[in-house]
Amino acid sequence: MLAIKLQRIGKKHQPSYRLVVAEKRSKMAAPPVEDLGAYDPRTKATTINKERAVHWVKMGAQPTVTAHNLLVKEGAITGDKRAVKMPKAIAKPAEEPKAEASVAEAAPEATNGEASAAE
Repeated sequence: MLAIKLQRIGKKHQPSYRLVVAEKRSKMAAPPVEDLGAYDPRTKATTINKERAVHWVKMGAQPTVTAHNLLVKEGAITGDKRAVKMPKAIAKPAEEPKAEASVAEAAPEATNGEASAAE
């Protein structure tokens, strides 16, 4: 099955992506069927061959969520943007606010005691 997806290019810490048509399960470095454009996340610059993108969508190529959002943003296809789901392992657990509140409550009492002792 063909997919429209982003293929990373560029040096370390300088990402740049190609928008390509490739097999859904192909490796990242595998040669794509067709190159549709480019996306630079640092400058948000996007160039897409809209005619070819529409052609491949009509032929049955399924865009990934991010590729779909780029195509909608550039006006190549119509529809709503899709939510990008992030894995839960990346999310950091929230710290307990009780520990911060008890420290904040103790500090004003100490300053009040010092103020009364100074008088």
